[in-house]
Amino acid sequence: MKRSVIGTIILLIIVSFVIPFTLTAQAAQEAAGERHAFVFKNTGNPYGEKQMEGFENGIEEQGFEAILRAPDLPTAEAQIKIIEQLIAQNVDSICVTANDYDALEPVAKNAMQAGIKMFSADSALNPASRMTHVNQADSEMIGRTLIQAAYDMVDGAGQIAILSATSQASNQNLWIEWMKEELKDPKYDDIELVRIAYGDDLRDKSVAETEALLRTFPDLECIIAPTTVGIAAAGLVISDKDLQGEVFVTGLGLPSEMAEYIHNGACPYMFLWNPIDVGYLAAYTATALSSEEITGAAGETFSAGRLGEYEIVDAGDEGTEILLGPPFKFDIDNIDEWKTVY
Repeated sequence: MKRSVIGTIILLIIVSFVIPFTLTAQAAQEAAGERHAFVFKNTGNPYGEKQMEGFENGIEEQGFEAILRAPDLPTAEAQIKIIEQLIAQNVDSICVTANDYDALEPVAKNAMQAGIKMFSADSALNPASRMTHVNQADSEMIGRTLIQAAYDMVDGAGQIAILSATSQASNQNLWIEWMKEELKDPKYDDIELVRIAYGDDLRDKSVAETEALLRTFPDLECIIAPTTVGIAAAGLVISDKDLQGEVFVTGLGLPSEMAEYIHNGACPYMFLWNPIDVGYLAAYTATALSSEEITGAAGETFSAGRLGEYEIVDAGDEGTEILLGPPFKFDIDNIDEWKTVY
């Protein structure tokens, strides 16, 4: 009898120490184990690698774990498989640079139903598939700026073409719509948009599409490539064919990849934002959503580390977005100071 009482007392003492310790350890493990995922379009894309670098930096400086994923090919089906895996891993948030505006909706909704904060960056998911979207810059400004650049390069008259990424890329398509809108101005009556080609953000295909444009349209004077893979491919082809001064390329490019073509005249100037900052802003959006500091509603504000304060605003697709800032112009005067940055 005495032994039973003593044993019970000892057991109670052990439990009184073990349970609080277990709960505390579990809470600490859960806090330390917060995981935020970033899914880019495809592997082997220097722009995407910089975005993921920025995301990882932003997540890790907050003390959390960053999971970086990308399929081999830029397809919606491949991204769906990755997102399904991340749902099974019960991550805290998923940010995706979408290969298709609508096709990811079922899996994105599954993620949100599982309690995962789902949003997009760079290339948007549709509003039903996301809590908000991290956008590089105002889409209208990007589209109109690129047409204005082409107009300048061809002296107000001539044939131009667009070399885009995939035909489903929401950001590319929106920029192209604003390019077409800008072209409606009578100022551009002597500018002819002869074709919109798609290189699928693959180097070899973008090279082939550029070569096809030059063969099909011998009077072509400017190629607008609103994709870092496409603009580098077009610069390479124009340089290899020694067409500098006859055919120009402009668009959105990485300074490190475009410095050579800016120096040799294939690309008089081009634009971009810092992809590291896009990823970094996405990281702070992820943690603000996870902590429920924001819900993705217009008018909400949050702090994004070294980038400062940001406000969520209404987007043109009836969803919401967070704008990083205006595009930056790279030319012969500043390319050398930027080419070693990204």
